[in-house]
Amino acid sequence: MTTDPAVRLERLLGRVLRAGAITSTMLLTLGVLLTLTWPGSSLAGGLTTAGLLILIGTPVARVLASVLRYAAERDWVFFGLTLLVLATLGGSLVVALIE
Repeated sequence: MTTDPAVRLERLLGRVLRAGAITSTMLLTLGVLLTLTWPGSSLAGGLTTAGLLILIGTPVARVLASVLRYAAERDWVFFGLTLLVLATLGGSLVVALIE
């Protein structure tokens, strides 16, 4: 296994994105199929909503994974930059929820 930090980070981020995409796709597919089978089902709506939330949250999880990895590697410049990106995403979420 390689010890290059850049390669490890790319693999970690790839796993995060893959897991988010697969999970959201499965939930959205199940939600749509249930909606077509049983219109008005609360389970179908819940699955669809969960799929959309995971789809939206996947990039945030990627940034969070980057922040944690840069902190572990003590790469403070990139840690600070990705932390700024994470704070911007969090601030956007707060503003969206308030308005």
